[in-house]
Amino acid sequence: MRKISVLLFLAWVGFLFYAGIALFTSGFLLTRLELTNHSSCQEPPGPGSLPWGSRGEPGSCWMASRFSRLVLVLIDALRFDFAQPQLSHVSGEPPVSLPFLGKLAFLQRILEIQPYHARLYQSKVDPPTTTMQRLKALTTGSLPTFIDAGSNFASYAIAEDNLVKQLTSTGRRVVFMGDETWNDLFPGAFSQAFFFPSFDVRDLHTVDNGILEHLYPTMDSGEWDVLITHFLGVDHCGHKHGPHHPEMAKKLSQMDQVIQGLVERLENDTLLVVTGDHGMTTSGNHGGDSELETSAALFLYSPTALFPSAPPEEPEVIPQISLVPTLALLLGLPIPFGNIGEVIAEVFSEVEDSQPHSSTLAQASALHLNAQQVSRFLHTYSTAAQDLQVKELHRLQNLFSKASADYQRLLQSPQGAEAALQTVITELQQFLRGVRAMCIESWARFSLVRMAGGAALLAATCFLCLLVSQWATSPGFCFRPLLIPMAWGLTGAVVCAGLLATTGLKLDSVVLGAMAAVGSLLPFLWKAWAGWGAKRPLAALLPMPGPVLFLLLIRFAGFFSDSFVIAEARAAPFLLISLILLLVAQLHWEGKLLPPKLLTIPRLGFLTPAGPPRHNGTHALGLGVGLLLCIRLAGLFHRCPEETPACSSSPWLSPLASMVGGRAKNVWYGACVGALAALLAAVRLWLRRYGNLKSPEPPVLFVRWGLPLMGLGTAAYWALASGADEAPPRLRALVAGASVMLPRAVAGLAASGLMLLLWRPVTVLVKAAAGAPRTRTVLTPFSGPPTSQADLDYVVPQIYRHMQEEFRGRLERTKSQGPLTVAAYQLGSVYSAAMVTALTLLAFPLLLLHAERISLVFLLLFLQSFLLLHLLAAGIPITTPGPFTVPWQAVSAWAFMATQTFYSTGHQPVFPAIHWHAAFVGVPEGHDFTWLSALLVGANTFASHILFADFGLCLGSLHPPQASHGLEGVCPQVHF
Repeated sequence: MRKISVLLFLAWVGFLFYAGIALFTSGFLLTRLELTNHSSCQEPPGPGSLPWGSRGEPGSCWMASRFSRLVLVLIDALRFDFAQPQLSHVSGEPPVSLPFLGKLAFLQRILEIQPYHARLYQSKVDPPTTTMQRLKALTTGSLPTFIDAGSNFASYAIAEDNLVKQLTSTGRRVVFMGDETWNDLFPGAFSQAFFFPSFDVRDLHTVDNGILEHLYPTMDSGEWDVLITHFLGVDHCGHKHGPHHPEMAKKLSQMDQVIQGLVERLENDTLLVVTGDHGMTTSGNHGGDSELETSAALFLYSPTALFPSAPPEEPEVIPQISLVPTLALLLGLPIPFGNIGEVIAEVFSEVEDSQPHSSTLAQASALHLNAQQVSRFLHTYSTAAQDLQVKELHRLQNLFSKASADYQRLLQSPQGAEAALQTVITELQQFLRGVRAMCIESWARFSLVRMAGGAALLAATCFLCLLVSQWATSPGFCFRPLLIPMAWGLTGAVVCAGLLATTGLKLDSVVLGAMAAVGSLLPFLWKAWAGWGAKRPLAALLPMPGPVLFLLLIRFAGFFSDSFVIAEARAAPFLLISLILLLVAQLHWEGKLLPPKLLTIPRLGFLTPAGPPRHNGTHALGLGVGLLLCIRLAGLFHRCPEETPACSSSPWLSPLASMVGGRAKNVWYGACVGALAALLAAVRLWLRRYGNLKSPEPPVLFVRWGLPLMGLGTAAYWALASGADEAPPRLRALVAGASVMLPRAVAGLAASGLMLLLWRPVTVLVKAAAGAPRTRTVLTPFSGPPTSQADLDYVVPQIYRHMQEEFRGRLERTKSQGPLTVAAYQLGSVYSAAMVTALTLLAFPLLLLHAERISLVFLLLFLQSFLLLHLLAAGIPITTPGPFTVPWQAVSAWAFMATQTFYSTGHQPVFPAIHWHAAFVGVPEGHDFTWLSALLVGANTFASHILFADFGLCLGSLHPPQASHGLEGVCPQVHF
């Protein structure tokens, strides 16, 4: 019954945490209402007459079509500066030589020799800069929010009105080739399609080569009206190698040849659009809102003159969603209903007409249609949702009404109204840009009430855990009374939800869950305050030193400061160093480091070891200096946040495959293998020193032979991964297969070792010396993990009694020969050896998910952990009550160290810093296991927290109450 009560309590605590997180994220992750309305040719966007060219002509809708065909080339991650020419050398400054500059040479030549036919724009992308959200923006003209970012790898069909739907509804033949994400977004929309898998970012050529195989034959066949291609090589090259790798120059040169081939095949009625969906960071990733990620290239070209004037010296910056209404009107389509983009006005000029009045009127007509459509959307959206700013909405509607009235008046008397038309154009542009700014601000507004409520619920749950952890140490404590207020609170929340449902009010599941959580938590806190708070001071609930609490409060307060959040990678090591110095000083001041720690437990009859004291001030100072050195070295591996462009990220975070130069790659590979060998040697030496490798039990045998095999498998995988691109063609299939099997083999060995450890977690080697030596293994009386508090409290006494029973017969036979001496090995590390072994087994699969050079960080991680364990053990008194009484200094240091290692392994709490390459470790090409890839990426991201959680269990092993010190005591001897 006790177990059921504990499980119910843990389930309740889990529900409280889930409700708090859900409430917080519902106010933090941005959402907006998606309308399913659609535009049509039969329904004009607003009152008034349509432009003069849209009536009575075949293929015309709101405006007469200027092009009957479109070729849309989407080059994933085509950053704007990728389309820039190689910068000329300025005297006195070093020449700029970047691999990606000047590779789109044909595009630049077209801009120079045909300035009225081609134009290059800088497309400004709205975050999040993930592919699926950008495709939605490029086809709907809307603004996807961050809540959609989680759908980037599991896309769903677009329900909003979009360009593809408008093309198919008007009978246009749409042919697509490229990224298979389009099939998920627009199922069944294409008359012909060639989809290719896009998930494997290591593959630079499959998608691009597949497109090129079908591109030119499809163009020559003429059986298409709109041709869409989505190339992925540039994006995958950025993810795999970064933008500065020579492989990027090859991919851009290939794209330049594609553009040249398309231009040579274009007919006069065809428009060519080349664009990127987003940019990429200096490390080749994307997903955030940095300047490099939100800057994409947009290139327009027509065999006939398209622009009325030559391009400006600096390319114009336009929002990415401006492409949607522009293409719709140029092709004679209705603008998608939910579009909030502004047409590129200059492409609607009458190039062949020498009168400027006609060009201005054409631009005003396009802008007016665009503004009518946006105004209709605002009216419909504001009726269905109330998240737009009312005052700003009225101001913008008044501005549009005035501009529309002026436009209609000028249509009646168009002669001599050039200045008035310019005024109308300006007003319409102000309206469209004001709408976009208002929508961005409204849809990017956080719900502070929900965020504060979620944070308060999480804090109250943590306080609940703190209360229960204090009560659980009391004798006779029972969990059952805690469940009574929980049941009453949940019942009240259910009744409240029923009343709301009967009144017809709309229920939010997140708010309902939060109400249930608060309803179950408040009675408990009230009862706790009445029963505990009235008798004891609140300070009794915080059994931690004041300086440690001060550091934790600084850490907590830092989350409410933007500058501290940005600089968290430096703040966490600083707090950790401060805590270590404080710990060393505190141990010295309290005199805990000076007296020797004798391993004497009289009731077991252990002999007192002779020799000098193990812990003194010099020893503690050495441990502290070693810790500080490891922290400093780990800080050399860092990734700069987006908000600090002056910072330079560590070059050692990239995989070896991205390195140029075989000699440097070989040197780094040797260093990585050396770090791996040092890691294995450190663990084996530690286990050997404390006598944990003497037993013939399966877990010990696995440590002897299994860990070296895992190390060899890891080193072999690194060798294959770093040289896969250089492998001979006849061996590439073999290399690919081995690259999949080796990580699986290492993970399988790790799982096997953990199972053996779970089966036989505690083994003690006993050696009897009376005449002929005899050695055997003695297990604890219970098999498997401890199942009761007695198992935890009296492991060593049980071993002692078991040894008595084992040798009782020999005692009777050897009485005349004197006392029998029995040496029991591994008692000193009866807990910590199993934890260290489990930690090592977990480290290998996690290490495979990181770049090779991160092995140096893992080595530093282990060294830091062992040094910290020794330092903490030096200050724990032998008389500590309870089996796992851990000081708050240890818990705080562990938390700081987990955060520090998170940053030292190249992570940042932003989308572009996610290590997507981990999703493909040990996974074959073309797999459909999205859940497995998500699991691998999650394990890579939170590897430091996973490892330190396991190492945290070693904190309880620092001093088992009935055994010798958890990091000392190899061979206690017992006299029977």
